[in-house]
Amino acid sequence: MKYRTLAGENVSVLGFGCMRFPTTSKNAEDIDIEKSTAMLRHAAENGVNYFDTAYVYHGGKSESFIGEALKPYRDKINFATKCPTWEVKCEEDFDRILTEQLERLQTDHIDFYLMHALDKDRFENIVLKFNLIDKLNKAKAEGKIRHIGFSFHDDVEAFKKIIDANPAWEFCQIQFNYINLNYQAGLEGLEYAHKKGLDVIIMEPLLGGKLANPSEQVAQTLSEEKTPVEWAMDFLWNREEISLILSGMGAMEQVQANISYADKAEVGMLTQENLDMLAHTKEVFDKMALVPCTKCAYCMPCPFGLDIPKTFEAYNATASRGMDAARQIYAALAKGADKCKKCRKCESVCPQSIKISSTMTKIAEIFKK
Repeated sequence: MKYRTLAGENVSVLGFGCMRFPTTSKNAEDIDIEKSTAMLRHAAENGVNYFDTAYVYHGGKSESFIGEALKPYRDKINFATKCPTWEVKCEEDFDRILTEQLERLQTDHIDFYLMHALDKDRFENIVLKFNLIDKLNKAKAEGKIRHIGFSFHDDVEAFKKIIDANPAWEFCQIQFNYINLNYQAGLEGLEYAHKKGLDVIIMEPLLGGKLANPSEQVAQTLSEEKTPVEWAMDFLWNREEISLILSGMGAMEQVQANISYADKAEVGMLTQENLDMLAHTKEVFDKMALVPCTKCAYCMPCPFGLDIPKTFEAYNATASRGMDAARQIYAALAKGADKCKKCRKCESVCPQSIKISSTMTKIAEIFKK
């Protein structure tokens, strides 16, 4: 395992994202304890020392699960978790939630603590309104938190304002990959954070799995010298601004493969020819992408029983894999897009700001034909 610096700590270049564990049912809360514990411990025993969870992952069960599963390794690893900003209605909520998270993780301190999914609105109307920066600094002074940062979903101008508003930030977490160069914080934000002295964590390195299992047209643009996953990760490890990549691993095979890729991670590991190839891959991908869904499932459960990420998978497949494949995916859904009641509950929590209700109308029309 290779290591880089994050807020002055040595962290593995591969971080374990704890939001996509295998489950025993379609219910996110039903984590497959045996399989997931084996995955976590294999990662820890092979040098991964950064485990990223959140208050809401797996229906609120992720923190408690990893706290128990990784208890034997606690002195060798870092726990990262996040304050669910949308749940904070007053200053006291911050302390209540943090206390609950410490109990769930079975620890007296959280190594890396983030304000979760900040955008301009949440920063101004929650973080600033309820003095959460002061709360963060106080918790750090008391030893409950070791390092403070934020994860982000908005445009690059909002990103810069959030960075500049708090000199105490030590790190940030952004969505970035060779497709999302100009999306949300993007490359400009990555370089800005680095210039301002913040270390950077990358989420969605595989764009919700789209870069791991690309369509045939996209796959044909990639050299067979490496797997699509390795190309995507190497693109990120190639950059000096990036401290670590988070991967939401859902199977032991993914853990093993990613560890092998991380073993070769180096700044400057790609040639200009490699970078030109990935730029061409982006061009092909962008022509076929309809909805930027990463399958994070923040939109779930839908009050009306729709499987929103799977519906978007079917829709995207119309461009990348053809109508026959798309119809197969759509036919397997319990409820079609026409059952959307446009309550917009999903839209209020979508990190990608997808106009889900209006998109469902388009999808229903496409598959009605």
